[in-house]
Amino acid sequence: MKKSILKIWNILSTILIVCLIILAILLAGVRLIGLTPLSVLSGSMEPTYHVGSLIYVKDVDYTELEPGDVITFMIDEDTMATHRIVEVVPDDEDPSVLRFRTKGDANENVDGGLVHYKNIVGSPVFTIPMLGFLANFIQHPPGMYIAIAVVAICFIFIFLPDLLEDDEDETKKKTKGDKTK
Repeated sequence: MKKSILKIWNILSTILIVCLIILAILLAGVRLIGLTPLSVLSGSMEPTYHVGSLIYVKDVDYTELEPGDVITFMIDEDTMATHRIVEVVPDDEDPSVLRFRTKGDANENVDGGLVHYKNIVGSPVFTIPMLGFLANFIQHPPGMYIAIAVVAICFIFIFLPDLLEDDEDETKKKTKGDKTK
């Protein structure tokens, strides 16, 4: 009975660790291959990108962008947006400087200002629905603290059987030693 419980415990803890590793790769590890994960927080790009999705943005050569392409760009220091290009606007004085007129798929009107090529972060290459909610939650307190606590508790539960087994072995050795005296 005890061995079967331990076996089930080991299987569940292995599954849990695998899930945590996959989640870590999806949220942070993809940066190693040049992708930036971003949460979709508004419905301006529905139905292309749903609220709560996690989009993966890759660097893009701004000179190759054309109307119809989707770009992620900086609005200000703290805010990014992902919208579709509706027009490429070369600068009047220097045609090598490009600006882009954008519009969210779900928006009726084009965005108020042009996006300067230096503000482009990249272009989305794929998305995972609903994962953005989790990513956004664990990036800010109290979600960050909860995530750290969950990972710590998971590791405690994973190593708990080994710790308890060592204690039982020591208790058996002491009991055996007492009987031989």
